[in-house]
Amino acid sequence: MARAEKPLFFTLAYTLYTKTKLGYVYHKRQLKQAREQFPGGHSTVKPVIFNGLMISPVPIMTDNYGYMVTDLESRTAVVLDASDPQAIEVCIEQEGVTLEAILATHKHWDHSGGNQVLRKIYKCPVYGCPHDNIPGLTNPVADGEELRFGRLCFRARFTPGHTVGHMVYVLDGQPFGAPDCLFSGDLLFLAGCGRMFEGTPETMLSSLDIVSSLADSTLLFPGHECALDNLSFAVEMEPDNPAILQKLDWVAQQRREKLSTCPSSIGEEKQYNPFLRTRSTALQAVLGLVQPAGTEESDFHAQVLEDLRHRKDSFKGKS
Repeated sequence: MARAEKPLFFTLAYTLYTKTKLGYVYHKRQLKQAREQFPGGHSTVKPVIFNGLMISPVPIMTDNYGYMVTDLESRTAVVLDASDPQAIEVCIEQEGVTLEAILATHKHWDHSGGNQVLRKIYKCPVYGCPHDNIPGLTNPVADGEELRFGRLCFRARFTPGHTVGHMVYVLDGQPFGAPDCLFSGDLLFLAGCGRMFEGTPETMLSSLDIVSSLADSTLLFPGHECALDNLSFAVEMEPDNPAILQKLDWVAQQRREKLSTCPSSIGEEKQYNPFLRTRSTALQAVLGLVQPAGTEESDFHAQVLEDLRHRKDSFKGKS
């Protein structure tokens, strides 16, 4: 399959957004507009609570999520993807916690735009991949590195594709008698995946394989609320998949009431997320793709992923 070149306008706009101050100005304008449009947040959320652990989704902008992870015993917290400093600060003050660190999945302003303001207020370090130009980065992180903040222990995994330095973070649930928790940024969504802005299908497939290899019980906390759109696409790809139909019914009801759809689990995602199902012969048949003789399996699966992503890019939604 020939790979289409990105339009020059897109390349220029993306460069301005990610590598100049114009991107930050645009981000602040988006924040202002979103606060006016959704004064109470784009979704109603409830914290996920285990024995001494609380994970609080923070609705940001029109469909983003940041997360505050709190050790209830010590009242210490770590924030992931602090896009809106105002929303994060409200969450911190309401819960009366001490902010220990900010973990950034990637450089895009809708995931990192609050880093520098919050770092100044709370004197906390900012962790992330050195390959991304993450605002306020103080502590570069390597693949597989453990980040410990009291009982909170995160393992960073290098998952490029959406950006060259995208990271995900897996919280060890064992100290709290909880399942592990994946904070996936823009790599993986409920029934979807991020656009390949800075990576190839081969790179993105490898990154998706990393999270797919996690325990099925691992809870998925994605960077965006886009489940309804993603499942609407998934059901077009696999209209006879009962797992998709069942999840779509539930998500549609949640969104009618503007309720959050996270978390899901890795086990669930394998059943209905087309971007984790590139090895499904049923999905390949729907796409009209057959592995040519002599082609490496990994190359063919990357082709399936690329075809899916192209179809999703032209679908009615934006995620």
